[in-house]
Amino acid sequence: MRRVLVVVAAAAFVGLATVPGDAHHAFSAEFDANRPIHLEGVVTRMEWINPHAWVHLDVTNEDGSVTSWMVEGGTPNTLLRRGFNRQSLLPGTEIIVDGYQAKDGSNKGNGRDLTFRDGRKLFMGSSGTGAPRDGSDPTEPE
Repeated sequence: MRRVLVVVAAAAFVGLATVPGDAHHAFSAEFDANRPIHLEGVVTRMEWINPHAWVHLDVTNEDGSVTSWMVEGGTPNTLLRRGFNRQSLLPGTEIIVDGYQAKDGSNKGNGRDLTFRDGRKLFMGSSGTGAPRDGSDPTEPE
């Protein structure tokens, strides 16, 4: 009886300890290479989370209204190696992002290039995921 109780308790512990996770996805599963986006806006938040970092920005439209976007970048480790750090994209930072919109048409995109107002550029994409090879990734073979 005691053995059964221990097995049941262990199974319950394992079941409760499991945390569902998001699987890493290919570019083409969520984003459309035929829907390029060019966003000029202000950073509202930067999420340094795996498997992809996310930049949240507010874009002011021609009519004065504001649209909030979230743009996926590479992994935090990859972005750090490319020159990003936790101070690079503080709220209020003005940026330009070029990338590709989500297939569902939402205000979500996959970022390729990020340009600061002073002209500095950072490649924020993740290579090898199926994103279009457009020469932006300095690590892509020619």
